[in-house]
Amino acid sequence: MTTLVPHVPLPPDQDDGVRYAYGRDSSRRPDVPRGTTTELDWRSTTYPGTSRKVWIHVPAAYDPAEPAAVLIFQDGWWYLDPDGDVRGGIVLDNLVHRGDIPVTIGVFVDPGVLDAGERNRNAEYDAFDARYGTFLADEIVPEVRRRFAVSDDPDRWGIVGGSSGGNCAVTAAWHHPDRFRRVACFLSSFAQIPGGNPYPDLLRTTPPRPLRIFSQAGHRDLRWDQPDHNWLAENLRFAAALAEAGYDFRLVLGDGGHNPNHTGVLLPDALRWLFR
Repeated sequence: MTTLVPHVPLPPDQDDGVRYAYGRDSSRRPDVPRGTTTELDWRSTTYPGTSRKVWIHVPAAYDPAEPAAVLIFQDGWWYLDPDGDVRGGIVLDNLVHRGDIPVTIGVFVDPGVLDAGERNRNAEYDAFDARYGTFLADEIVPEVRRRFAVSDDPDRWGIVGGSSGGNCAVTAAWHHPDRFRRVACFLSSFAQIPGGNPYPDLLRTTPPRPLRIFSQAGHRDLRWDQPDHNWLAENLRFAAALAEAGYDFRLVLGDGGHNPNHTGVLLPDALRWLFR
């Protein structure tokens, strides 16, 4: 089937002033019942000395007799906030109501805060190891399952993140492909992984994992015109390696900078594609 895409003029000045218009699935609709959201305070055993907020959003169509898919969002409130740029709960309500994705419980996890007050976000999100995925699989998901019926099928377990949360989502799935197989990563900060971006080499030298990956990059992402620590270049290298390794992936390249506007606009289509 051929899709006709309307013409949109490209801005000639190429600055960071580009913003994308939201589609119908990113706003509350009067015919769509609202899901319910539960807020938790969580102290982690995987990351001792940290606390965080977790929100569990359950669409109205959830039936405890039918185990639901689960989708974990990093930077929890930023992605859940109904007045923010991404509006994850609204998107889930709309897509589930229309049958575009299976009934999916959204789990919105804030990064940890140390008892001394410092944020633990970069330590958790940028590390290339199994620890954060283990935290989700061993602490957060069991708490969700204690309250709600969640599918055992890893093809119905997804993970979402942007910036450092984007490479965090990829890393959690990479180390735990038996759990997280649907990945959405937006403007990922591969450029600031300690020791450098490992994925281009890993993807070329490691047998493919059973992952489906939706990726977004921005023409004006951080250091887009610099020879090193270039967010745009590292996202393109990641996507090229996925293509060469034969992964089921999709790359969307936008004209914006390092902000979540395009992320929010793309989220409904990304979830439809991931759970197709």
